[in-house]
Amino acid sequence: MFDILLQVDTTGIAKAATTKEAESVWGVLAKGGLLMIPLVALLAVAIFYFIERLIAIRKAAKIEDNFMSIIRDHIVNGNVTAARSLAKNTNNPVAKMIDKGLQRIGKPIDAIEKSMDNVGVQEMYNMEKNLSILSIISRIAPLFGFLGTIIGMLALFKGIAATSEYTPNTIADGIYIKMITSATGLIIGILSYLGFSFLNGQIRKVENKMDGASAEFLDILQEPTR
Repeated sequence: MFDILLQVDTTGIAKAATTKEAESVWGVLAKGGLLMIPLVALLAVAIFYFIERLIAIRKAAKIEDNFMSIIRDHIVNGNVTAARSLAKNTNNPVAKMIDKGLQRIGKPIDAIEKSMDNVGVQEMYNMEKNLSILSIISRIAPLFGFLGTIIGMLALFKGIAATSEYTPNTIADGIYIKMITSATGLIIGILSYLGFSFLNGQIRKVENKMDGASAEFLDILQEPTR
């Protein structure tokens, strides 16, 4: 019986400590002042656009390994209609470039390549759209944080100059609280920059696939048909 009561009591203390710790974290963040509101808003925007771009880029990167092999077989066999049907029913940047190239079959290679490049530029724009928002947040979030710290420090020093009631402990505690916005802004900026760099790397991978598919398609057009 005593062991049961001790276990219940220990569990209750642990839960209380966890709750207190969580409350203290939110309490400390709340002490950051009004500038914590735009910082939280910037974090929310960064998370939203990171997820939105991640989904879009992953969708663009999906392509069957044998896609170009099937396209090649259709073209070599003279079945351009089947090749176009496959390209039109595949929704990714590579397929859109190939479809544009198939539409230009019969024209000079330079004209076909230019048409495909134009589609590639548009598809790159579609993937990079809104990505700059993460880059902007990675730069301005630390500035908002520093601004909050500067405003808080000015108010603290003004209070120190106006009264002699401040002690080293209260001054240190005040400085600690004013640094919250700087730390928060830096964390948001770092996370936004990491997200931007990761997505940019994924886009470069898709770009490499597009370049490889374009070169392969132009080579296929110069092969003899059966």
